[in-house]
Amino acid sequence: MNVYEWVQTILFFVVLLAMIKPFGTFMAKVYQGERTFLTPVLAPCENLLYRVCGVNRDEEMGWKRYAIGLLLFNIVCGVTLFAILLLQGILPLNPQKFPAFSWHLALNTAISFTTNTNWQNYSGEQAASYFTQMFGFAVHNFASAATGMVVAIALIRGFVRRKSSAIGNFWVDLTRSTLYILLPLSLVLAVFLVSQGVI
Repeated sequence: MNVYEWVQTILFFVVLLAMIKPFGTFMAKVYQGERTFLTPVLAPCENLLYRVCGVNRDEEMGWKRYAIGLLLFNIVCGVTLFAILLLQGILPLNPQKFPAFSWHLALNTAISFTTNTNWQNYSGEQAASYFTQMFGFAVHNFASAATGMVVAIALIRGFVRRKSSAIGNFWVDLTRSTLYILLPLSLVLAVFLVSQGVI
């Protein structure tokens, strides 16, 4: 490695270590339901989502119910993406008139995005319509990342709450992961990337 690569690597680790305490503290507050600087803006959205979906934010789940919620959510997301890919040719926002994916490519892609591996065997801009990219891939980029985060949180709670059978509420954890962590982080990083000339 040359000097520039060493400096870049060291700088990366310095920034990473500097972010552990403030970001970790923020995430702990989010998952414990404590007030953060985003609460005044996002709490009304969070409460609306719970009301619309019929989620009781104070209800704790045991590990089996949490796991069933996780599996059902991912199955529904995967089947929905599979359907979007198979029906892409007749769905809106397809000005290039891209045809549907073949069933095996659609299945491979749906599983890939649902499991957060995002392995792609196609050229996105030459195969996926705007609808597919927005309502299929972009949604899955958030949903699969949030799912991974809630699995980690449930595992941590399982270790910490040894004497309790409850590990939180999957729907609350999923909502908070998306609203308080992933969406704000993506907005900040998007502004940074745009400032650097990324389209």
